[in-house]
Amino acid sequence: MVDRLRANPFYLFLLTSALLLGVSCWALQAGALPISPRRLVSLIFWFDGSDTLERSVLLQLRLPRILFAIATGGALAVSGVCMQAMFRNPLAEPGLIGVSSGAVLGVMISLLLGMTSFFLMGLLGVLGALAASFAAYVLSKRYPGVGGLLLAGIAINAFALSLVSLATTFASESQFRTFSFWSLGSLSRVGWLSVVWLVPWTLLWSWWLCRHWRALNAMLLGEREAHHLGFDLHRLRKRMVVAMALLVGPLVSVTGGIGFVGLVVPHLIRMVLGADHRFLLGLSWFGGALALLLADTLARMVVLPAELPVGVVTSLIGGPFFLWLLARQGAQHKLQT
Repeated sequence: MVDRLRANPFYLFLLTSALLLGVSCWALQAGALPISPRRLVSLIFWFDGSDTLERSVLLQLRLPRILFAIATGGALAVSGVCMQAMFRNPLAEPGLIGVSSGAVLGVMISLLLGMTSFFLMGLLGVLGALAASFAAYVLSKRYPGVGGLLLAGIAINAFALSLVSLATTFASESQFRTFSFWSLGSLSRVGWLSVVWLVPWTLLWSWWLCRHWRALNAMLLGEREAHHLGFDLHRLRKRMVVAMALLVGPLVSVTGGIGFVGLVVPHLIRMVLGADHRFLLGLSWFGGALALLLADTLARMVVLPAELPVGVVTSLIGGPFFLWLLARQGAQHKLQT
């Protein structure tokens, strides 16, 4: 079965697309106000004035949240693929070079200054992500390859998170409560404003990263081999770091911390499909969209009428699943040796 999918990835694209469509329909119906399939079709295509509440819940709350979850999950997964190719390590993920922690610091600063609007939080989140990425890149210039970028990213992450911890000591009770809930990851603040501004932005930068699949394939061969193939990896890494900061920063400022999507999904797709980024990037986008949408729907359903933070759900599912993958690969390695 795996060999057949690798020979013709179209079937895997078809499967993930069908699953994404099915989960989207379920997410539209599920919630504190359940909507039957027949009623769902009626609300979308007809309006008689007596279904204002259901229509409002469907079109103003659930639909933008679903669209944003799809775009965010896909973006996190594509960023994870690029990070894993850059570091030639399947354990890499978008926050490794300080993008996520920089965005978190920017959001914390905006909360302390009382700037809680969508635009200001998003702007400071992007600026924080860009500042952290730029600092990691500058600090790593003295070291060849990606080892310096990795070490700089670890240092930037630790420094940014320490500043966040320091900032929480000066936060008021309401600010601290808002930040605590936001940091767990949630899509409850998403509305049409978030969709209109960030979904096209997310799709644009995801497409830009997917265009560089040949360079990502060359990265897997090593520095010297990629250089002989005509790729300027130094320049390409700089562009990709900026692109991932511009892609992940605004999303983190809206959703908070959502872990394991950019780590587990590309790893799982690579196990099935192989390491050819021509197909891996697109399938990871669909897989990440499916994973985050499913996690968000479960988060809304588990403790009705309340909801769990989606970051908690992704960690509860992704953590044990990733440990299983590591144990499975370790056992296979022992058998091969």
